Amino acid sequence: MNENSHSKTQQPFREWKGYEKNLFRFFFIFLIIQIVPVDWKFYHKLLSINWLQLHFHDLFELSKYQPQFFSEETLDSWYIGSFANWLLFALLAAIGTVVWARLDAQRREYTVLYYWLRVLVRYRLAFVLITYGFIKFFPLQMPYPSLSNLLTNYGDYFAWKIYFQTVGIAPKYESFLGFVEILAAFLLFNRRTVTFGVGLIFGFLGNVAVANGFYAIGEAVLSTFIVLLAAFLFAYDIPRLYDLLVREVPARANKFSYSFNAKARRLRLLAKAAFLLFVLIFAYKAFDNYTNDPYKIPHTPGLDKAYGYYQVREFVLNKDTIPYSKTDPNRWQDVIFEKWSTLTIRQNRPVKIDFSSGEAVHEKDIDRNYELAGFAGRHYFYYEADTLKHTLSLQNKNKNHRTERMQLKYERPNDSTILLSGTNERQDSIHVVLSRINKKYMMFEGRRKPVKI
Repeated sequence: MNENSHSKTQQPFREWKGYEKNLFRFFFIFLIIQIVPVDWKFYHKLLSINWLQLHFHDLFELSKYQPQFFSEETLDSWYIGSFANWLLFALLAAIGTVVWARLDAQRREYTVLYYWLRVLVRYRLAFVLITYGFIKFFPLQMPYPSLSNLLTNYGDYFAWKIYFQTVGIAPKYESFLGFVEILAAFLLFNRRTVTFGVGLIFGFLGNVAVANGFYAIGEAVLSTFIVLLAAFLFAYDIPRLYDLLVREVPARANKFSYSFNAKARRLRLLAKAAFLLFVLIFAYKAFDNYTNDPYKIPHTPGLDKAYGYYQVREFVLNKDTIPYSKTDPNRWQDVIFEKWSTLTIRQNRPVKIDFSSGEAVHEKDIDRNYELAGFAGRHYFYYEADTLKHTLSLQNKNKNHRTERMQLKYERPNDSTILLSGTNERQDSIHVVLSRINKKYMMFEGRRKPVKI
């Protein structure tokens, strides 16, 4: 039985041209290498997951899987881009195409195999869109900017952090973007609506791919891969769309439908059920993380009623009072207490930038680095407060300054003043008087009502 006998029509398919068969062979190998897990790291990640205490990020990492035979360190040392793995895949696909063409020279067409490749591409796209969709729908990927972020100079931001802050500051818009990705995933799930899903991907994720390139977000390869898969699916519809929209002549509908036997129908139902189960589990886990403990934001509450922006009214270092200065490396300029156990200080002391994306999941607050990743300008300290002894034990959150610690006592003579005294990161004695500034932020006050400054 040949592959043509599986179609409902039982009619022979048209013979493909030579270049069509070679293009198919090339893209079949090129895409299969990246869709079917061939990288041992995928299985290492899969087997390391604690399925009894599943975190949504475990599934998220699996959905982002791409084989990587050259490590990021190797690519950096060779001064070549992140697409170097693609060059290897393309080389393997070219070699495979030549070998395949010689071994299968009499083949007239690959219609059925093309059908199954499209199925794999559709599911691969749908899985990754679902995960990215839900971490936007429940604003986890780009959280609302912290107070310290809002009071950091624009020039101190990396480009990717500007992009994340710009989207994160509008949670409803971020949720809408997530909804678009989820909708596109379900349109891909149904063969009859694939064209509409691909259209959404081009309109939305095409822009994401461009933003990755210009803002150096760090997902340029994955976002481009998503667009490539969408383009592969769209290529199937180009002749008919060209006839309909450009030539304005009747376009033949896609009548090809694979005829499944009983066993194949059960496998198809199992695949669909697995996909829907994945959607439900991921959606629940993402919602649970968003409502109980957003993974990019520290979860330990900060000092009670201390949240705010403080001017350093008085600063004494080793019993010497230092007047306000933007150039003195020792003098604090301002201090911010976040809603969680983070205290940030602006001073004219260099910050070794944390170049990570802050995407990793950490249990300890001191390791949750999204709030400080991607910009300079402020020093971020995690603190533990002893409310009985009125002490703060601080440690720098930046992995490049992690050895810096401070031990401070605090007093609160009134609601807007905090007195700090103790030793700084160099074990110098300090005494600091902080006065809260009731600064108004237009985004909090609203755009459609009068604001009194």
